[in-house]
Amino acid sequence: MTAGLVTVHIMGLPLEVFRRASEHSDELLREFALITEKDSEHVPARLLALIDELRLRFGGFTEGPTHAIQEALDRGDAEVDVRYEVPEGVADGAKQLGALLDEADAFCQSGDLLTLATLPESLAFRQWYLEEFVRQVQGSTPRSWSAFLESAPG
Repeated sequence: MTAGLVTVHIMGLPLEVFRRASEHSDELLREFALITEKDSEHVPARLLALIDELRLRFGGFTEGPTHAIQEALDRGDAEVDVRYEVPEGVADGAKQLGALLDEADAFCQSGDLLTLATLPESLAFRQWYLEEFVRQVQGSTPRSWSAFLESAPG
């Protein structure tokens, strides 16, 4: 661990699930960008503002893992382990992002958007991925995607 940073290991990141979840997120963000008004307090504007803030605060810490994920996708791997070196504040950002994405899903379910709500598999992936940052910043050991699925209720 580097001074002031916490190591977060994302173990067994399922690349096909990641790809599908990323495509859905990109679709949602494109639609939100089209309907967002400046200084709006609505979900689309708040989500886009938070994503911009998180990119500014933590974007520099994701370059290596993003590159490793892309290389694994290019090779056709099924999964990959990645390591992030991030400030502890990333846990709060992950919590905020998760809450706003849940609100965005509710917004999608209302039928006011073309984008559908997050599918169950992608929702579980998002919960696992963001939760890993929170858990590990708090000192918990890494939990792989497969271990998360095994521990999930019914």
